[in-house]
Amino acid sequence: MSAPPTTRPTLAVWKFASCDGCQLTLLDCEDELLALSGAVTISHFLELSDTIIGGPYDLSLVEGSITTAADRERIRAVREQSRFLVTIGACATAGGIQALRNFADIDDFLSVVYARPDYIDTLATSTAISAHVPVDFELRGCPIDRRQLLEVITAYLAGRRPNIPNTTVCTECKRRGLTCVMVADGTPCLGPVTHSGCGALCPAVSRGCYGCFGPTTDPNLTSLMGWLRTCGMNDDAISRVLATFNVAAFDTETQGSPP
Repeated sequence: MSAPPTTRPTLAVWKFASCDGCQLTLLDCEDELLALSGAVTISHFLELSDTIIGGPYDLSLVEGSITTAADRERIRAVREQSRFLVTIGACATAGGIQALRNFADIDDFLSVVYARPDYIDTLATSTAISAHVPVDFELRGCPIDRRQLLEVITAYLAGRRPNIPNTTVCTECKRRGLTCVMVADGTPCLGPVTHSGCGALCPAVSRGCYGCFGPTTDPNLTSLMGWLRTCGMNDDAISRVLATFNVAAFDTETQGSPP
């Protein structure tokens, strides 16, 4: 559908293999979304509107991982149309839960899940967007944090680098004055090796961190595994706790065996 010319920056939101949760985070911005719609032209966002304005686009937000040959070609087309490309969420930045397939035979899964696996056209792996095209910024989380998303959009509209702290969930616990659930209660927690961004959501309700935001830079997993064993977890349980939202990213850090 054609639209009148505009001088406002254009924003496009794209979906690949995912649950749509990170796109819903943008819609959940509520009052900020109204201000955003006044600052940019939302040219492509099928979760919001079926109106599509053709590219090129100043900023593309990409949710989801690459799991089919068709999507592999589509992300290349998105990259060509985008001045800046930002990936949002665990699927787009690390392959997501669907990356569990990377550690087994995809044909075995197809034979069990589908009555007619010959109808299914899929790749053997689920991979991050950055494995296929250059990415300007990766925003972590499952789902992403709305405050961080607004910071990323604002930063690119202002022509600067997003100010997203590269710290751990442990630092967020300290800032909130929370008691460490692992040291005080013996609760297994991935906070020491997990990228910040959630505001220590789980420790705030006395639960251990599940690693939704993926590994931080240079995580000391060897040390953490010792603490997890002290908390009563065996090696199988440790593998399982790492093999959730960001299984491919944590596996890259450990270089170990999948669950």
